[in-house]
Amino acid sequence: MPPLPDLPDPAHPDVDSMLSRKFGREVANYFSGSPLNRISFLRGNHDFISKAFVHPTTSFMLFNDLAPLGQDLTKLAYAKHEDIKSLVGENPFEKTEEQMIKEYNSAVTLPLVVFLGLDERKKDGFEHGIYKGTPFFAIDITPRGTTEKEATKVIETVKAKGLTFIEGRVHTTAIYAQARALVDWNTRNPFCGGCGQPTMSVNAGTKRVCPPTDYASLPTPQGGATTVLAVPRERAACVTRKGVSNLCFPRTDPTVIMAVVSHDGKRVLLGRQKRWPPYWYSTLAGFCEPAESVEEAVRREVWEESGVLLGRVVIHSTQPWPYPANLMIGAIGQALPDGEKIHLEHDPELEDAKWVDLDEIREALRTGTSGLGEKPAEGYKEGSLRLPPHTAIANQLLRAVVGGFLGESPKI
Repeated sequence: MPPLPDLPDPAHPDVDSMLSRKFGREVANYFSGSPLNRISFLRGNHDFISKAFVHPTTSFMLFNDLAPLGQDLTKLAYAKHEDIKSLVGENPFEKTEEQMIKEYNSAVTLPLVVFLGLDERKKDGFEHGIYKGTPFFAIDITPRGTTEKEATKVIETVKAKGLTFIEGRVHTTAIYAQARALVDWNTRNPFCGGCGQPTMSVNAGTKRVCPPTDYASLPTPQGGATTVLAVPRERAACVTRKGVSNLCFPRTDPTVIMAVVSHDGKRVLLGRQKRWPPYWYSTLAGFCEPAESVEEAVRREVWEESGVLLGRVVIHSTQPWPYPANLMIGAIGQALPDGEKIHLEHDPELEDAKWVDLDEIREALRTGTSGLGEKPAEGYKEGSLRLPPHTAIANQLLRAVVGGFLGESPKI
């Protein structure tokens, strides 16, 4: 396995702050800390997006079945305009969104192109008003529909350069996390949630719309064979075309993950699933439900999975997780004095749960961390506690607890 990446630096770590003095430094978790300015308000600006796409400095992140193009498991590879021109054309943003919607043909596969943002650290390239930097786009080049042949050629071209599409969960960057989540969301939403008809990507890959007309003779899945009409037909009425909620936006599913401290502050609650390696434990976690606060979700999930009752809950930090589109909200909760008894009769998700002394956790953080399926660190003694690696927010929560809660998580 490749070495684990360093965590991103926290925002403005050297700036004195009233909040930092009171609550400690902000914690930046793996997959956060993107260098890109997303400038989301310019995604629908035709002049901006069309010029950014064809600029000589622009970088393109390519995905094939959600696998990113890379040099190896730790380093992405970016394509240039000439590499993908045969698939997407000279400029897929040459026409305005209004024109594209009017010309919509559900039988034609349009390659997905997503604008990610500008890297403003490089100011000698693209400029648009006061905004300067290197544009970044993501493109889904998965062979499908009417572009299958062209997409296959692009894949062969980049592979001929010694590059490969990296399967599985890779150690990459926050830019990758953003791109993967958006490509995955678009792939999962080819049809309208209101009427079931094919949808179209707009706003540089960050919204989907249900067009009112279609040049395809029949409502078929995108890429299906059908007759192309000389005049577009009116599509069936759709509720998404009425009122202000007329678009489908990318979703992010909030997930709580929590380090639970005993009432006396000397132990932490850990759990394990049956599929995990021997002695491997982690903090508890679960999805937020509708009309539920983060604090309520933490208390509910802990009680459902372990039977432990919590009192005070505080939020520690958050971590984007693009598998497929979660925001992991890290919290620390404290058990009630009469609520520490563990029983697993509610939710059968956990195989085991137990209270662990802080000293044992400190030792495990020093020698027993690893990803699932990986060997622990040097110095690990067989049979000792094992914990997730530092790229997992669970690791950062445990470091915060053994380090006294405030400030930067200590190095163990």
